[in-house]
Amino acid sequence: MDTWNFACLDWKERLRDGRSLIPDLPLDREMASRAVQIFNKLRLPDVGDRPEMRVAAGDWQRDTVAALFGSMMPDGRRRVRKIFELVPKKNSKTTKAGAIGVTALLMDPEPRQPYYLFGPTQEIAQRGFNQAEGMIMADPVLQQRFHVRAHLKTIVDRVTESTLKVQTFDEKVSTGGIPKGAIIDELHILGKVHYASRVLGQIYGGMVSRPGAFLYMITTQSDEPPAGVFKEELQLARAIRDGRLTGEGATTLPILYEFPEEFQVDPKQPWMEPTCWPMVLPNLGRSVQIDLLRPQFYEAKEKGSAELARWASQHLNIEIGLGLHSQRWRGADHWLGATEPALTLEDLLSRCEVVVCGVDGGGLDDLFGVAVLGRERVTGTWLSWARAWVQRNVVMAVDGKEPLRKDIAPRLLDFEREGTLVLCDSATQDIEEVAAVVEQVRDSGLMPDKGAVGIDPLAVGGLVDALTGIGLTDDQLVAIGQGFKLSSAVWSSERKLRDGTLRHDGSDMMAWCVGNAKAEQRGNAVYITKEAAGKAKIDPLCALFNAVKLMERNPVAGTGVRVSIDDWIAGMRAA
Repeated sequence: MDTWNFACLDWKERLRDGRSLIPDLPLDREMASRAVQIFNKLRLPDVGDRPEMRVAAGDWQRDTVAALFGSMMPDGRRRVRKIFELVPKKNSKTTKAGAIGVTALLMDPEPRQPYYLFGPTQEIAQRGFNQAEGMIMADPVLQQRFHVRAHLKTIVDRVTESTLKVQTFDEKVSTGGIPKGAIIDELHILGKVHYASRVLGQIYGGMVSRPGAFLYMITTQSDEPPAGVFKEELQLARAIRDGRLTGEGATTLPILYEFPEEFQVDPKQPWMEPTCWPMVLPNLGRSVQIDLLRPQFYEAKEKGSAELARWASQHLNIEIGLGLHSQRWRGADHWLGATEPALTLEDLLSRCEVVVCGVDGGGLDDLFGVAVLGRERVTGTWLSWARAWVQRNVVMAVDGKEPLRKDIAPRLLDFEREGTLVLCDSATQDIEEVAAVVEQVRDSGLMPDKGAVGIDPLAVGGLVDALTGIGLTDDQLVAIGQGFKLSSAVWSSERKLRDGTLRHDGSDMMAWCVGNAKAEQRGNAVYITKEAAGKAKIDPLCALFNAVKLMERNPVAGTGVRVSIDDWIAGMRAA
């Protein structure tokens, strides 16, 4: 029986050798060949002599065409129904999208089939349309076959009456018809759009009624840490490529031109060596040239790490981890190297001799963060665990009203799926659940009698009420001065991150907050403030600094009755 396994376990070797990233598939070779012949005959519209794609395009493009159209079986079912392609800028990405749109029209004998070119903006969607239109106008035969209605952004096949239309990716998409083929350019930008995941799900979900339909996504890497629908699709594609996801859920064909992870995290940064670049530049020698990239690279490097990260994300598909802006907190340089991904709150409590908490939060449109910080027995290493809360209407439409923070909503929803951010349905849920975390720590017997919980002096009154309500004393609650008064905590944290004596639970949520933090040097003090960070949130990081201020006092666990760790953990699990 034919097998359609999209895993490509030897993808690293294929990248190194310049071979196709598409695994061997049981394609209909006749259909695949016909599609490639059509694709090859199309002409590049924006080059002087308008060369045919057989010359202008690389084999990697023909491989995609063959897989997409050669997977249409005699029963009318297309086996390759969804493609996720990650390729750097200037590799003829948009031209390829337009060419696949024209090829799809010519390959489909069914009448009145709708095909769409989607883009996150009208301008981006228009680029693909312009390429498709240019290919038609460059060929007298295609001019007769198609009617280009430029004012309607539509190409009509005069034979089948099928159409290729430009469509901006917005919420209105979900109310339209189900496309026979949808081509989405620059998906990474949609990662910043709060409704994108829902709309994409409706488009692809609607295709279940069309066995011959396809969804083709082509994009560069994001110039910010991946988020939202882009992060979801990228992680799915990697899982399928690496063989971690198999069976009925592995329906996406991944074509990912990116360096292996070890290239990206290696302190020696081998990806910065131009001799490595051909691995991720499939159209090298055609639309992209190393000699033209090198001056841009050295210029970006000279401008600083922020510009270098942006350039590398776009031209080499290097994934940005933490924010690398010029005013970043220096602890960000060492944050990712200090992770213990398996660190749970229970694990922290079982390993530490004393534990303090930090809390930070403000209004109903802010994150409410708690950080639990413990000092490990014997080693003295500080272990940190953090969580955050946010009101649901900050990230989701409620009662017909738009989310309050549409710009960061997709990223916050990622953290909710990660399990490190809770969406609150009442005004007091965050305070109540933060108090519950503090109560867990108190019940472990590891809290000091003085200086146990550090809070912002401007903390909402309900927080103080909740903490005293669970039995904390005035001596245990400490108002931590903010602004320049946090300087010692900021410096202590970055030094201990660098020397390996501060470890954390490795959540994406905290990595985002760390990346958002901007440090301002004023005299002999350093300021890391919410105002400096702007719309990007840092509250859980401020909670950590509040906890660090208490741990700097070298506290010891309280002298009251102490529950044994084993009994406490057993009780928590039973509850």
